[in-house]
Amino acid sequence: MPKLFSPLTIKGITLKNRLVTSPMCQYSATDGFANDWHLVHLGTRAVGGVGLVIAEATAVVPEGRITPGDLGLWSDKHVDGLRRIVQFIHSQGAVAAIQIAHAGRKASCAVPWQGGKQLDEQNGGWQTIAPGNIPFHSGERAPEPLSRNGIQKVIAGFASAAGRALAAGFRVIEIHGAHGYLLHEFLSPLSNNRTDEYGGSFENRIRLLIQVTEAVRKEWPADNPLFVRISATDWSEGGWTLEESIKLAGILKAMGVDLIDCSSGGNIHDAKIPVAPCYQVPFSEAIRKTGILTGAVGLITTAGQAESILQEEKADLVLLARELLRNPYFALSAARELGEDVEWPVQYLRAKNV
Repeated sequence: MPKLFSPLTIKGITLKNRLVTSPMCQYSATDGFANDWHLVHLGTRAVGGVGLVIAEATAVVPEGRITPGDLGLWSDKHVDGLRRIVQFIHSQGAVAAIQIAHAGRKASCAVPWQGGKQLDEQNGGWQTIAPGNIPFHSGERAPEPLSRNGIQKVIAGFASAAGRALAAGFRVIEIHGAHGYLLHEFLSPLSNNRTDEYGGSFENRIRLLIQVTEAVRKEWPADNPLFVRISATDWSEGGWTLEESIKLAGILKAMGVDLIDCSSGGNIHDAKIPVAPCYQVPFSEAIRKTGILTGAVGLITTAGQAESILQEEKADLVLLARELLRNPYFALSAARELGEDVEWPVQYLRAKNV
Protein backbone atom coordinates (compact mmCIF):
# COMPACT_ATOMS: atom_id res chain seq x y z
CA MET A 1 0.00 0.00 0.00
CA PRO A 2 1.29 3.50 -0.79
CA LYS A 3 2.04 5.31 2.44
CA LEU A 4 -0.16 8.17 1.26
CA PHE A 5 -3.16 5.86 1.65
CA SER A 6 -2.16 4.21 4.90
CA PRO A 7 -4.20 5.15 7.97
CA LEU A 8 -2.79 7.27 10.76
CA THR A 9 -4.05 7.12 14.33
CA ILE A 10 -3.48 10.18 16.49
CA LYS A 11 -4.78 9.66 20.01
CA GLY A 12 -8.42 8.59 19.64
CA ILE A 13 -8.82 9.57 15.99
CA THR A 14 -7.88 7.48 12.96
CA LEU A 15 -7.48 9.15 9.57
CA LYS A 16 -8.12 6.88 6.61
CA ASN A 17 -5.18 8.37 4.69
CA ARG A 18 -2.46 11.01 4.99
CA LEU A 19 -3.99 13.63 2.69
CA VAL A 20 -5.32 16.79 4.31
CA THR A 21 -7.30 19.75 3.06
CA SER A 22 -5.25 22.68 4.28
CA PRO A 23 -7.21 25.52 5.91
CA MET A 24 -7.94 28.07 3.20
CA CYS A 25 -9.78 31.31 3.89
CA GLN A 26 -12.86 31.74 1.72
CA TYR A 27 -13.78 35.25 2.90
CA SER A 28 -17.41 34.38 2.33
CA ALA A 29 -19.03 34.54 5.77
CA THR A 30 -21.32 37.25 7.11
CA ASP A 31 -20.80 38.21 10.76
CA GLY A 32 -18.75 35.03 11.16
CA PHE A 33 -21.54 32.64 10.13
CA ALA A 34 -20.85 29.66 7.89
CA ASN A 35 -23.13 29.27 4.88
CA ASP A 36 -23.74 27.07 1.85
CA TRP A 37 -20.43 28.11 0.27
CA HIS A 38 -18.50 26.66 3.21
CA LEU A 39 -20.60 23.50 3.16
CA VAL A 40 -19.91 22.92 -0.52
CA HIS A 41 -16.24 23.96 -0.35
CA LEU A 42 -15.36 21.73 2.60
CA GLY A 43 -17.84 19.00 1.78
CA THR A 44 -16.51 18.59 -1.76
CA ARG A 45 -13.02 17.87 -0.46
CA ALA A 46 -14.45 15.23 1.87
CA VAL A 47 -16.31 13.65 -1.05
CA GLY A 48 -13.02 13.83 -2.96
CA GLY A 49 -11.38 11.40 -0.59
CA VAL A 50 -8.99 13.25 1.75
CA GLY A 51 -8.58 11.89 5.27
CA LEU A 52 -8.78 15.21 7.13
CA VAL A 53 -10.57 18.44 6.22
CA ILE A 54 -9.43 21.54 8.11
CA ALA A 55 -11.83 24.49 8.06
CA GLU A 56 -10.29 27.88 7.44
CA ALA A 57 -8.81 30.31 9.96
CA THR A 58 -11.80 31.00 12.20
CA ALA A 59 -11.68 34.12 14.32
CA VAL A 60 -11.93 33.74 18.08
CA VAL A 61 -13.07 37.37 18.51
CA PRO A 62 -14.65 39.73 15.95
CA GLU A 63 -11.57 41.98 15.79
CA GLY A 64 -9.47 38.89 15.08
CA ARG A 65 -10.83 38.53 11.55
CA ILE A 66 -8.58 39.13 8.57
CA THR A 67 -11.60 40.47 6.68
CA PRO A 68 -15.28 41.03 7.43
CA GLY A 69 -15.84 37.81 5.45
CA ASP A 70 -13.99 35.50 7.85
CA LEU A 71 -15.62 32.64 9.73
CA GLY A 72 -16.04 33.15 13.47
CA LEU A 73 -16.44 31.19 16.67
CA TRP A 74 -16.82 34.04 19.13
CA SER A 75 -20.54 33.30 19.66
CA ASP A 76 -22.55 30.21 20.50
CA LYS A 77 -24.75 31.19 17.57
CA HIS A 78 -21.96 30.19 15.18
CA VAL A 79 -22.07 26.55 16.24
CA ASP A 80 -25.13 25.30 14.35
CA GLY A 81 -23.91 26.34 10.90
CA LEU A 82 -20.58 24.65 11.48
CA ARG A 83 -22.21 21.52 12.92
CA ARG A 84 -24.08 20.96 9.64
CA ILE A 85 -20.76 21.04 7.76
CA VAL A 86 -19.04 18.75 10.26
CA GLN A 87 -21.80 16.17 10.01
CA PHE A 88 -21.50 16.08 6.23
CA ILE A 89 -17.71 15.76 6.32
CA HIS A 90 -17.97 12.84 8.74
CA SER A 91 -20.67 11.20 6.63
CA GLN A 92 -18.12 10.96 3.80
CA GLY A 93 -15.51 9.13 5.88
CA ALA A 94 -13.24 12.13 6.47
CA VAL A 95 -12.47 13.75 9.81
CA ALA A 96 -13.45 17.38 10.38
CA ALA A 97 -10.94 19.81 11.88
CA ILE A 98 -10.93 23.55 12.41
CA GLN A 99 -8.20 26.16 12.67
CA ILE A 100 -8.80 28.90 15.26
CA ALA A 101 -7.07 32.21 14.82
CA HIS A 102 -6.57 35.88 15.57
CA ALA A 103 -5.25 38.05 12.75
CA GLY A 104 -3.59 40.68 14.95
CA ARG A 105 -2.12 43.57 12.95
CA LYS A 106 -3.15 41.89 9.67
CA ALA A 107 -6.85 42.19 10.53
CA SER A 108 -9.44 44.67 9.22
CA CYS A 109 -8.71 44.17 5.52
CA ALA A 110 -10.93 44.06 2.46
CA VAL A 111 -11.43 40.65 0.88
CA PRO A 112 -8.75 39.84 -1.73
CA TRP A 113 -10.97 40.33 -4.75
CA GLN A 114 -11.76 43.84 -3.49
CA GLY A 115 -8.09 44.77 -3.20
CA GLY A 116 -7.20 43.33 0.21
CA LYS A 117 -6.13 46.69 1.62
CA GLN A 118 -6.62 47.62 5.25
CA LEU A 119 -10.07 49.08 5.91
CA ASP A 120 -10.59 52.17 8.02
CA GLU A 121 -13.41 52.34 10.52
CA GLN A 122 -15.53 54.46 8.15
CA ASN A 123 -15.48 51.60 5.63
CA GLY A 124 -16.25 48.63 7.82
CA GLY A 125 -12.85 48.22 9.44
CA TRP A 126 -11.73 48.31 13.05
CA GLN A 127 -8.72 49.07 15.22
CA THR A 128 -6.16 46.29 14.98
CA ILE A 129 -4.07 44.97 17.87
CA ALA A 130 -0.56 43.53 18.02
CA PRO A 131 2.34 42.98 20.41
CA GLY A 132 3.49 46.54 19.72
CA ASN A 133 2.80 49.45 17.41
CA ILE A 134 4.57 48.19 14.27
CA PRO A 135 2.19 48.01 11.26
CA PHE A 136 2.49 45.21 8.70
CA HIS A 137 2.82 47.69 5.81
CA SER A 138 4.36 51.12 6.18
CA GLY A 139 1.60 53.67 5.75
CA GLU A 140 -1.02 51.57 7.50
CA ARG A 141 -2.37 52.88 10.79
CA ALA A 142 -0.44 51.52 13.73
CA PRO A 143 -1.93 48.60 15.64
CA GLU A 144 -2.77 49.12 19.29
CA PRO A 145 -0.32 47.34 21.59
CA LEU A 146 -2.08 44.67 23.61
CA SER A 147 -2.43 45.40 27.30
CA ARG A 148 -2.23 42.61 29.86
CA ASN A 149 -6.02 42.66 30.05
CA GLY A 150 -6.14 42.46 26.27
CA ILE A 151 -3.83 39.46 26.32
CA GLN A 152 -6.12 37.70 28.78
CA LYS A 153 -9.07 38.45 26.50
CA VAL A 154 -7.24 36.83 23.58
CA ILE A 155 -6.42 33.73 25.62
CA ALA A 156 -10.04 33.47 26.79
CA GLY A 157 -11.22 33.89 23.21
CA PHE A 158 -9.16 30.93 22.01
CA ALA A 159 -10.39 28.79 24.90
CA SER A 160 -14.05 29.64 24.29
CA ALA A 161 -13.69 29.01 20.57
CA ALA A 162 -12.22 25.58 21.29
CA GLY A 163 -15.24 24.73 23.41
CA ARG A 164 -17.57 25.82 20.63
CA ALA A 165 -15.57 23.83 18.06
CA LEU A 166 -16.12 20.75 20.22
CA ALA A 167 -19.82 21.52 20.47
CA ALA A 168 -19.97 21.71 16.66
CA GLY A 169 -18.49 18.21 16.46
CA PHE A 170 -14.98 18.90 15.23
CA ARG A 171 -12.55 16.12 16.20
CA VAL A 172 -9.27 17.92 15.55
CA ILE A 173 -8.37 21.53 16.37
CA GLU A 174 -5.46 23.61 15.10
CA ILE A 175 -4.12 26.78 16.72
CA HIS A 176 -2.95 29.24 14.06
CA GLY A 177 0.49 30.49 15.06
CA ALA A 178 1.74 31.26 11.55
CA HIS A 179 1.62 33.66 8.60
CA GLY A 180 2.13 36.90 10.49
CA TYR A 181 -1.07 36.71 12.49
CA LEU A 182 -1.22 37.58 16.18
CA LEU A 183 0.50 34.58 17.76
CA HIS A 184 3.25 34.66 15.14
CA GLU A 185 3.62 38.41 15.69
CA PHE A 186 4.51 37.67 19.31
CA LEU A 187 7.01 34.98 18.29
CA SER A 188 9.03 37.17 15.95
CA PRO A 189 11.47 39.88 17.10
CA LEU A 190 10.62 41.76 13.91
CA SER A 191 7.04 42.36 15.04
CA ASN A 192 7.37 42.08 18.82
CA ASN A 193 9.08 45.10 20.38
CA ARG A 194 7.66 44.63 23.87
CA THR A 195 9.82 45.06 26.96
CA ASP A 196 7.63 43.12 29.40
CA GLU A 197 7.33 39.37 30.00
CA TYR A 198 5.88 38.92 26.48
CA GLY A 199 8.85 40.38 24.60
CA GLY A 200 12.60 40.12 24.23
CA SER A 201 13.83 36.61 25.00
CA PHE A 202 12.70 33.43 23.25
CA GLU A 203 10.91 32.34 26.43
CA ASN A 204 9.02 35.63 26.59
CA ARG A 205 8.11 35.74 22.90
CA ILE A 206 6.60 32.23 22.97
CA ARG A 207 4.69 32.95 26.19
CA LEU A 208 1.37 33.90 24.57
CA LEU A 209 1.33 30.86 22.29
CA ILE A 210 2.11 28.66 25.29
CA GLN A 211 -0.69 30.24 27.33
CA VAL A 212 -3.15 29.91 24.45
CA THR A 213 -2.17 26.27 24.00
CA GLU A 214 -2.67 25.61 27.71
CA ALA A 215 -6.10 27.25 27.63
CA VAL A 216 -7.21 25.33 24.54
CA ARG A 217 -5.88 22.07 25.98
CA LYS A 218 -8.16 22.52 29.01
CA GLU A 219 -11.21 22.86 26.77
CA TRP A 220 -10.24 20.16 24.28
CA PRO A 221 -10.67 16.46 25.13
CA ALA A 222 -7.39 14.70 25.88
CA ASP A 223 -8.27 12.02 23.32
CA ASN A 224 -8.78 14.51 20.47
CA PRO A 225 -5.75 15.68 18.46
CA LEU A 226 -4.38 19.18 18.90
CA PHE A 227 -2.30 20.72 16.09
CA VAL A 228 -0.37 23.98 15.96
CA ARG A 229 0.51 25.69 12.68
CA ILE A 230 3.70 27.73 12.71
CA SER A 231 5.79 29.63 10.23
CA ALA A 232 9.09 27.82 10.65
CA THR A 233 11.02 30.91 9.52
CA ASP A 234 10.34 34.57 8.76
CA TRP A 235 12.75 34.35 5.79
CA SER A 236 14.17 37.63 7.11
CA GLU A 237 17.34 38.50 8.99
CA GLY A 238 16.68 39.06 12.67
CA GLY A 239 13.36 37.27 12.54
CA TRP A 240 11.95 33.98 13.78
CA THR A 241 14.16 31.04 12.78
CA LEU A 242 13.98 27.32 12.13
CA GLU A 243 16.17 26.72 15.18
CA GLU A 244 13.61 28.50 17.34
CA SER A 245 10.82 26.51 15.68
CA ILE A 246 12.56 23.25 16.55
CA LYS A 247 12.95 24.38 20.17
CA LEU A 248 9.30 25.49 20.30
CA ALA A 249 8.13 22.16 18.86
CA GLY A 250 9.78 20.28 21.70
CA ILE A 251 8.03 22.49 24.26
CA LEU A 252 4.65 22.09 22.56
CA LYS A 253 5.09 18.32 22.35
CA ALA A 254 5.68 18.18 26.11
CA MET A 255 2.43 20.12 26.57
CA GLY A 256 0.40 17.56 24.63
CA VAL A 257 0.41 19.05 21.14
CA ASP A 258 0.25 16.20 18.64
CA LEU A 259 1.38 17.71 15.35
CA ILE A 260 3.17 20.79 14.03
CA ASP A 261 1.78 22.03 10.73
CA CYS A 262 4.92 23.47 9.13
CA SER A 263 4.45 26.53 6.97
CA SER A 264 6.63 29.66 6.71
CA GLY A 265 6.67 33.40 6.16
CA GLY A 266 3.79 35.85 6.21
CA ASN A 267 5.10 38.21 8.88
CA ILE A 268 7.32 40.43 6.74
CA HIS A 269 5.63 41.76 3.62
CA ASP A 270 8.78 42.04 1.51
CA ALA A 271 10.56 38.87 2.63
CA LYS A 272 12.42 37.11 -0.18
CA ILE A 273 10.95 33.60 -0.16
CA PRO A 274 12.48 31.00 -2.51
CA VAL A 275 9.16 29.57 -3.64
CA ALA A 276 9.50 26.26 -5.49
CA PRO A 277 7.83 22.85 -5.45
CA CYS A 278 7.86 21.38 -1.93
CA TYR A 279 9.97 24.31 -0.70
CA GLN A 280 8.71 24.04 2.90
CA VAL A 281 9.19 20.29 3.28
CA PRO A 282 12.68 20.68 4.84
CA PHE A 283 10.99 22.44 7.77
CA SER A 284 8.63 19.57 8.49
CA GLU A 285 11.55 17.15 8.17
CA ALA A 286 13.73 19.09 10.64
CA ILE A 287 10.95 19.61 13.18
CA ARG A 288 9.88 15.97 12.94
CA LYS A 289 13.28 14.98 14.31
CA THR A 290 12.17 16.30 17.72
CA GLY A 291 9.79 13.33 17.90
CA ILE A 292 6.59 15.22 17.16
CA LEU A 293 4.36 14.48 14.18
CA THR A 294 4.52 17.03 11.38
CA GLY A 295 2.51 18.11 8.39
CA ALA A 296 4.14 19.29 5.16
CA VAL A 297 2.53 22.04 3.11
CA GLY A 298 3.47 24.32 0.24
CA LEU A 299 3.41 23.76 -3.53
CA ILE A 300 2.85 20.02 -3.23
CA THR A 301 0.94 19.27 -6.40
CA THR A 302 1.45 15.63 -7.42
CA ALA A 303 0.82 12.20 -5.97
CA GLY A 304 4.47 11.34 -6.45
CA GLN A 305 5.64 14.32 -4.42
CA ALA A 306 3.22 13.51 -1.61
CA GLU A 307 4.21 9.85 -1.51
CA SER A 308 7.92 10.65 -1.53
CA ILE A 309 7.57 13.05 1.39
CA LEU A 310 6.01 10.29 3.47
CA GLN A 311 8.28 7.48 2.27
CA GLU A 312 11.35 9.57 3.07
CA GLU A 313 9.91 10.31 6.54
CA LYS A 314 9.89 14.06 6.02
CA ALA A 315 6.35 14.41 7.37
CA ASP A 316 3.42 12.35 8.66
CA LEU A 317 0.66 14.22 6.84
CA VAL A 318 0.59 16.08 3.53
CA LEU A 319 -1.54 19.19 3.39
CA LEU A 320 -2.76 20.40 0.02
CA ALA A 321 -4.22 23.84 -0.60
CA ARG A 322 -4.33 25.28 -4.11
CA GLU A 323 -4.05 21.89 -5.74
CA LEU A 324 -7.31 20.91 -4.01
CA LEU A 325 -8.92 24.08 -5.32
CA ARG A 326 -7.94 23.00 -8.82
CA ASN A 327 -8.88 19.36 -8.25
CA PRO A 328 -11.10 18.55 -5.25
CA TYR A 329 -10.85 14.86 -6.21
CA PHE A 330 -7.05 14.77 -6.02
CA ALA A 331 -7.13 11.87 -3.55
CA LEU A 332 -9.15 9.69 -5.92
CA SER A 333 -6.90 10.40 -8.88
CA ALA A 334 -3.76 10.00 -6.73
CA ALA A 335 -4.94 6.58 -5.61
CA ARG A 336 -5.35 5.49 -9.20
CA GLU A 337 -1.91 6.87 -10.09
CA LEU A 338 -0.27 5.03 -7.17
CA GLY A 339 -2.13 1.78 -7.84
CA GLU A 340 -4.30 1.84 -4.72
CA ASP A 341 -7.97 0.82 -4.84
CA VAL A 342 -9.91 3.19 -2.58
CA GLU A 343 -13.60 3.55 -1.96
CA TRP A 344 -15.41 6.10 -4.08
CA PRO A 345 -18.73 7.73 -3.22
CA VAL A 346 -21.38 5.36 -4.49
CA GLN A 347 -22.92 8.20 -6.46
CA TYR A 348 -19.68 8.48 -8.46
CA LEU A 349 -18.88 4.80 -9.01
CA ARG A 350 -19.76 5.01 -12.71
CA ALA A 351 -16.66 7.19 -13.15
CA LYS A 352 -14.21 5.05 -11.15
CA ASN A 353 -13.09 2.69 -13.88
CA VAL A 354 -12.07 4.43 -17.05
